[in-house]
Amino acid sequence: MRFSTLLAAAGLTLGLAAAPAAATTWQLTSIIDGLQETPPVATPGNGSATLTYDDVANLLSWTISFSDLIGTTTDAHFHGPAPVGTPAGVRVAIPHTDGLTSGVFAGSATITDAFETELLAGLWYINIHTSFRPGGEIRGQVTVVPEPGTLALAALGLLGLALRRRGPR
Repeated sequence: MRFSTLLAAAGLTLGLAAAPAAATTWQLTSIIDGLQETPPVATPGNGSATLTYDDVANLLSWTISFSDLIGTTTDAHFHGPAPVGTPAGVRVAIPHTDGLTSGVFAGSATITDAFETELLAGLWYINIHTSFRPGGEIRGQVTVVPEPGTLALAALGLLGLALRRRGPR
């Protein structure tokens, strides 16, 4: 009896090991403005981005909306690795249209495993360059959107701490 149980467990282990890895699709976001530029830029320009990343295909997809730029668009990139307030080199070019003060840039790119690590660690930022500020008029750090379960767990933890501090009445 023990041998058959061991054999079944070994078969199950091998079956699970041979199963292909399921992709995780990461949701990311960015709020883009002049205050995040290095140094900060006084501009009414602003924007936001929604991104998805498939960690098996290594495919990063994005939609970036922006408006109220003082200058007209001349370039756009993802830069990294860099924390907030630190400049870095270009990681991925963002296909764009020159001459806009507002609009939407959408696209996708396949990135390397090393770039994936930087991206998911929050070390990439979006930079939209303009005729007003060739080095970048607006910038926004790219961050992973927490899963709803993670948010619920954090809220539950904060509630528990609040109730514990309150103490018995």
